[in-house]
Amino acid sequence: MIKIGISACFSYPDAHRKVFAPKTLSYIENDMARYLTQKGILPVLIPDVSDDLLDDILSEMDGFVFQGGTDIAPEFYHESPIENGRWPGDPVRDEYEFRLFDRAFKSGKPILAICRGMQLMNIYFGGTLYQDTITQRPESLIHRDADLYDTISHEINWARGKILHQIYQSDPATKVNSVHHQSIKDLGQGLEILATSPEDGIIEAIGHTKSEEGKIVGVQWHPEFSHTLGGEVIDPDPLYRYFIEQVRKKRQINLL
Repeated sequence: MIKIGISACFSYPDAHRKVFAPKTLSYIENDMARYLTQKGILPVLIPDVSDDLLDDILSEMDGFVFQGGTDIAPEFYHESPIENGRWPGDPVRDEYEFRLFDRAFKSGKPILAICRGMQLMNIYFGGTLYQDTITQRPESLIHRDADLYDTISHEINWARGKILHQIYQSDPATKVNSVHHQSIKDLGQGLEILATSPEDGIIEAIGHTKSEEGKIVGVQWHPEFSHTLGGEVIDPDPLYRYFIEQVRKKRQINLL
């Protein structure tokens, strides 16, 4: 089977939680699990373990998906918190995922980075974020509403000729869902823009230019949540199919 390593979300000790209250939980959101699980594909949640154990686990993976979740702490992109530290981020998960991303990138295996994952990817290559898009870019759209959650959508523009435009050029929909309050400010080195929000210019997808085209891609939307809005947003399957094609290609090379 093809094994796809998934970065974990963390839930920390909570006295009000009835089960495992004093414990930290590692998890994958169910829509993400369903999106990634297909015949012959095994998603593997990567635990937060020591480097020697982590290296052994990652060597068995054929590709990597970095999922969404909590904010990235501004200290990780060398900024001081704004708004009296209103968005402190998650330094514990940051440290874990930066170790994971570094090893995934250096392995040469395909990477699909989603929402927080795309922001992590940007920071890894030296970029920065808007800690809160609407605060620092007040002219921007509302990209996240806690109550409406994955029922918000907006249009996107593909970078013409680039890989996502090639994948989706026949798709009549040009909308994606929007569940993020942070977004890319300064683009990292060796990255290119693959899609933007035309109404406010917010970066919606990126790719790594020094890898094979489409091998390392980040998207700001949540393809795994697309079923909520059905045909209003782009079909999530072509993106994942393309990622798996890259995984199969790399896997075949490694088996030669």
